[in-house]
Amino acid sequence: MLGAFGAHGLKAILSPSALATFEIGVRYQMYHGLAIIALPALSAYVSPKWLNAVAALYVIGCALFSGSLYLLAITGNGLFGPITPLGGLCFIIGWIALAIAIVNGKTSKGKSND
Repeated sequence: MLGAFGAHGLKAILSPSALATFEIGVRYQMYHGLAIIALPALSAYVSPKWLNAVAALYVIGCALFSGSLYLLAITGNGLFGPITPLGGLCFIIGWIALAIAIVNGKTSKGKSND
């Protein structure tokens, strides 16, 4: 919905640069939203504790990264810019945590990784 809003509702209002910023926020939110939806498919292989942590990192990343880009694009206020890397860091930590969880698996020598 945000992508359609940006493409149709904001196209006449925002500069091309601001619209591109908004679209980056939409893209990363979509990628990580799809990743969150896919996480339960890994539940047979990865501890729910890890999956919940990864999902939380993705949600926080979306709020900080995409949210700050939306606010930056719409308001033009540069104060929101420094928030964006914090969201990106949450995304990166989430992907690293997911990789570690997959490598470790749900059990290690019969013991739970919870």
